[in-house]
Amino acid sequence: MNFALSDEQEFLKEAARGALSRFKTVEAAREALDGGELPDLWPTAVEAGWPGLLVSEENGGAGLGVIEGMLVFSELGRVLAGVGLLGHLPATFLLDRAGLADEALAEGQTRAAYVPAKPPGDVDAGWSVDARFGSTRGEAPEVGDTVTGAVPWVPDAPEADVFVIVGQDGRAALVQASDATVEPVEAYDPTRSLGHVTFDGAAATPLELPDGTTAAAWYIAQALLAAESLGAIERALEVSVQYAKERFTFGRAIGSYQAVKHDLVEILRRLENGRSLMYYTGWAAQDKPEEFPLAASAFRLVAGQGLEHASRAQISVHGGIGATWEHDAPLYFRRAQLSRRLLAGTADAADRVAGELLTTARAAA
Repeated sequence: MNFALSDEQEFLKEAARGALSRFKTVEAAREALDGGELPDLWPTAVEAGWPGLLVSEENGGAGLGVIEGMLVFSELGRVLAGVGLLGHLPATFLLDRAGLADEALAEGQTRAAYVPAKPPGDVDAGWSVDARFGSTRGEAPEVGDTVTGAVPWVPDAPEADVFVIVGQDGRAALVQASDATVEPVEAYDPTRSLGHVTFDGAAATPLELPDGTTAAAWYIAQALLAAESLGAIERALEVSVQYAKERFTFGRAIGSYQAVKHDLVEILRRLENGRSLMYYTGWAAQDKPEEFPLAASAFRLVAGQGLEHASRAQISVHGGIGATWEHDAPLYFRRAQLSRRLLAGTADAADRVAGELLTTARAAA
């Protein structure tokens, strides 16, 4: 088991960072809170080949794996970049496995959005979708030759050309976006594109998929969201350490005070724990798929909680300036608060990890 990145993976990560450095995404995120426009990063994603990461080479894609997708997402998270890949990559994964992916999807000419349904678990016996209001989960859509149902909080729905819907019993189908109703959502984090999607007997193309494929798409989305959080943690730590070295009070750098050091070390601990889980998740996705659900859930839990802590600590370390709208720290806090609630949230990831551990313990008893 090798948890070191290959030269090609390191190059992919560096290339992603370089491509994103051409845009002032964090500044744009602040301006978007006052009604400003975010930069259109989709052409950059297309140029870099990101839409085709999970599409096989025979269908015009890069034929890469979940680990490569996570490496790109970690770079997106560092700079709060809003690129419509959280919906596109799991959708293309399903379409590729169903034999319906093509060059237009792989090259980003056609944009897809994954309309997620949570697989059954210890808490919910059936496939379910996030609640639009409150905490009671809704039923997944009815999927067949037509699709009927509503799914709120769908990542990247407003920009999609096609939807890949997962419904009851884990069935999946392809629907043209023009046959659905999409209500764009003004999110707490303006860098995240979300929409409430409604299907009313929309014509659909059912996907013929191997057992477990629709569940795998759910865990891919969990892993990508976790990797994005990991990148944001990394950036929050860098900025906080630099400030702690430069800011002096009572003749000493604030980084020399025990309380500040403890906060920074805790960010680092959570970052390293999350990075190890990211490598484990990438390995499991490729070489041990039976462990992928546990790995992705653990990664989502640790990265989500890590960003929650890091975003708060970043504000604390920066003191009064950290709590102002002029600073970047509140933008990372907004990303943390929204991310930990998407796709059933970190609470569901915790339930799934606990369920796996209890099942293993009972089997060993």
